[in-house]
Amino acid sequence: MSSPRRHVHRITKYDPADRNEWGHYTGTLDSASDHGPVEAAYLAAVAAFAEADGVRHLTIREPQLGPGFTHFGLEPAVEGHGLAGLFPPDLTGYHDGARVALPVALELVRAMLRDNGAWCRLESDDGFTVHVGYDQYLYVGTAGPCERAVARTRATGLFPEPMDASPYDHEPDGLDGQRPADEVFWARVRWCAATGRAGLLEEKPVGNLSHWHRLTDDGAIEAVRARLAPRAQLAVWPALSPDVAAVLAGLPEEDLIELVWEDAEGRITSTIADEDDFAALTVRVAGARAAAVLPMCVDERTPVLTAVLPDPDGVLRARWRTDPAPGDRDWALLKTLGPGRPVTGTVTGTTAPGAVLVDIGGFTATLADAATIPVGRRVTAQVLDVDMVREQVSLSLISAQSDEA
Repeated sequence: MSSPRRHVHRITKYDPADRNEWGHYTGTLDSASDHGPVEAAYLAAVAAFAEADGVRHLTIREPQLGPGFTHFGLEPAVEGHGLAGLFPPDLTGYHDGARVALPVALELVRAMLRDNGAWCRLESDDGFTVHVGYDQYLYVGTAGPCERAVARTRATGLFPEPMDASPYDHEPDGLDGQRPADEVFWARVRWCAATGRAGLLEEKPVGNLSHWHRLTDDGAIEAVRARLAPRAQLAVWPALSPDVAAVLAGLPEEDLIELVWEDAEGRITSTIADEDDFAALTVRVAGARAAAVLPMCVDERTPVLTAVLPDPDGVLRARWRTDPAPGDRDWALLKTLGPGRPVTGTVTGTTAPGAVLVDIGGFTATLADAATIPVGRRVTAQVLDVDMVREQVSLSLISAQSDEA
C-alpha cells in the first residue's frame, strides 16, 4: 500500500506574484504548450524531484486517450497521441499498472505538456506522484520536502509552490461493487455465448479506446482472454447483426451513436457519429459482414455484463469502474446468497409444474412445490441452491402470508 504523501508542489511557468487575494492568476495566460526551454524546465523539475525522492520507476494509472483529455486545445493533432516511440502502434504496454523507467515517464509528461491527447497519472509505490493539469500546471507529490529540487526548479525560471494536495489525486470510492473478470465471470461469458445471449466483447485498456473481439466457442473465448491488456475494462454485448442494411436503415434521425461493424476481412471497428456523419458512414461500412448500433447515453447503453480484469493474483487493483449492466446487478445480489439463507419475496407467476416464480429484490427465483400459492402472495423461503453461471436460484418454502396479512 502506498505511503501517504506529505509534500505536494504545484510547478508552473506563472509567477505567484500575479495572483490576487483569492489565488486567481491575473497575469497573461500562455495557453499554448512550449516545445523549448519551458518544456525542458518542466522535465528537469520532475527529474530533480524524482532524484531527491530516490525514484527510478513510475507506474501508469488510469491512462486516457482522445480529445476529451487535452488541456489546451491549440496543438495540432499528433499521430499516436504523442506516444510514438514509447509504445507500439497498438499501444501495448500503455495500460493501468504498467511500470516504466523514469526516462519513459518523462516522455509521457512531455506528451501531456504538449497536449497531444494522452493523459495518465504517474505514481510510485512509495507515494511519489506526477500529474499534468490544465495549461501546464504540474503537480509533484513527494515523501520528503526536497528542498534542493525546489531550488533547482526555481533556478530554471519555474515557480514551485507548496500545496495541500493535487487536484488530480485519485479519489477512492472503493471497489466493493465492481465486478471482477474472474473465473465465474468467464464461465458466465461462455454460457451466454453458447446460448446466443452474447457474441461480442469490448475491451477498453485505455480510456476512449476500444478493442472488439468476437465470442464464439470456448476456444475463441480463451484465445481472446489471453490477449487482453492488464486491468482492462470489459463489456459483453450481443452478437453483431448480419443484416447491415437494416442496421443502417435504423439509424436515428438526430442522435449521437456508436456504430460497430465487422469488415470483409473480419476486423471489428467502431466509430462515434451523429446525423451529419451518417451518409459518409454508410459508404464507409459498405461490404461489412455485420454491424450494430450502440447508444451513447449511459442509461440506454446496456451490455449483457461488464467487468474489470484483476491482476494475475486475482486482486482487483484497477481503480476505474464500469457502468453496471443489469447482469452485474444480478451478480451483486446472487453473491450475497447461499444455501440456507432465508429470503422474502412476491410470487409473480408459474413456471414448471408445481413451481412458482418469486421476485426477491428484483431477481426472479424458482420456488418448488408451491403451485397453489397465488400470484401476488408474499412468501418467506430458504435458498436451496445458487447457480452463478446460469444465474438461477432455487428456493424452498418456509411460509406464505395470508391475504388478510
